Amino acid sequence: MSKISIRSPQTDDEWLQYYTLRWQLLRAPWQQPSGSEKDSYEDDAIHRLAISAKNVVAVGRAHFNDDDVAQLRYMAVLPEYRQQGIGSKLLTALEKSAFSDGAKTITLNARENAVDFYQQHGYQILQPAETLFGCIKHFKMIKQFVKKQTN
Repeated sequence: MSKISIRSPQTDDEWLQYYTLRWQLLRAPWQQPSGSEKDSYEDDAIHRLAISAKNVVAVGRAHFNDDDVAQLRYMAVLPEYRQQGIGSKLLTALEKSAFSDGAKTITLNARENAVDFYQQHGYQILQPAETLFGCIKHFKMIKQFVKKQTN
């Protein structure tokens, strides 16, 4: 297997693959139109992808809802790349960037099948969230940034 890099999209082709993967995994299975994988936060968001041999295999995004509250959205990993730690590395990269940009809290709305993943990374369920497309249960989750004390 090729080496996987986690970073921001850099070329037009990487941006195209980034948005295509978001649509294919998070919107197309529910007959949502191309373009529904984007929202009004795209230009100001933190975008990360996992890339292997010029192929985008995972994506994720963070944006700020407030000066110190970031929200994660659009996390997706191609099925054949799941259970290999790529999602964890992508999540860590997004968190690190959000926290270094001033976030003290990160929120997200996790699909029911992803709740365990986020709990393993320190997120706690706050409450049920919207049901997407009338069938995908979500849960609002939160993680607080705890600054490590140095002696």
